Amino acid sequence: MGKDVIIACDFSSAEKTFEFLDKFTGKKPFVKIGMELYYAEGPAIVREIKARGHKIFLDLKLHDIPNTVKKSMAVLSNLGVDITNLHAGGTIRMMEAALEGLTRPDGTRPLLIAVTQLTSTDQESMENDLLIKAPIDEVVMHYAENAKKAGLDGVVCSPLEAGKVHDRCGESFITVTPGVRFADGEIGDQKRVMTPEQAKLIGSDYIVVGRPITAAEDPVAAYERCVREFVD
Repeated sequence: MGKDVIIACDFSSAEKTFEFLDKFTGKKPFVKIGMELYYAEGPAIVREIKARGHKIFLDLKLHDIPNTVKKSMAVLSNLGVDITNLHAGGTIRMMEAALEGLTRPDGTRPLLIAVTQLTSTDQESMENDLLIKAPIDEVVMHYAENAKKAGLDGVVCSPLEAGKVHDRCGESFITVTPGVRFADGEIGDQKRVMTPEQAKLIGSDYIVVGRPITAAEDPVAAYERCVREFVD
């Protein structure tokens, strides 16, 4: 499995999204469509970006009762995305139901990964807000193991945890890691962060990079820098 950089297209409209993507006249980068853009434009934005030749990570983080998630995943499966996700906190049964819904009649499906703990969550907020007292590394590993038991392909986790996830769940279990910033950049509201080069060394399979690329003076150059540091 090759490593790749996924650009988080966290825009509020199709117009802003295509204004950004039009800057990439060569390679078509892998893109993440999150809640903001999907809720603004609906499934049409997914189909149009896919038609332009981009791979897509649809990042909607489903979390509901198993039957609702199963039916929702069946709908999302028809969009032809490459990766989609849900919250591991929804239980093994919910994750199993999601896989059932996501799998098409011919047996094909997008990759399905689970969110362990958000990269904006730290030990203090996890204990005080969520009443989870175990160490955050332990919680992430437990959620990752649950995702593997449910048959999922991998997890979204902090790059700080990617290597440990591989140790616990195997090298083929995918780690998709947000919380990546350039060494000379701002960390924003992320609390558990790493540079692209560090993420590569520690074992991330995909890094998700938003503002360091989308808000850069030259987004294409910033993307190419990410690829150099993480993939090449």
